[in-house]
Amino acid sequence: MLSAAYVPPALVQSITPPVAGHSASATASATKVATPAQRAKIAQTAQAFEASFLSAMLGHMFTGVDAEAPFNGGSGEQVFRSFMTDAIAKSMSKAGGVGLAKSVTAEMLKMQGLT
Repeated sequence: MLSAAYVPPALVQSITPPVAGHSASATASATKVATPAQRAKIAQTAQAFEASFLSAMLGHMFTGVDAEAPFNGGSGEQVFRSFMTDAIAKSMSKAGGVGLAKSVTAEMLKMQGLT
């Protein structure tokens, strides 16, 4: 049977985000405007995350797909398929992706107290 671990109240308060309406002044004072360099780094990270997600999705899509001659790539196709799905995912993400990067960027900014 699993037992709950003790977490000191001070730790809980330090990691728990403020509840809307209860500490608006603390939230407002903690919010800073992100610099262009911060925005670029966060956007780049979010785009890489989206590409990783899309690559995993595409990998599952290609599971069980077997091409017949003359269009199959033999054993080399199986070995390099993950590289192909990574390249497709990166290309999709650069072209706008599925909108995941935009949401991740917004959440990363919010988690760091930036606007």
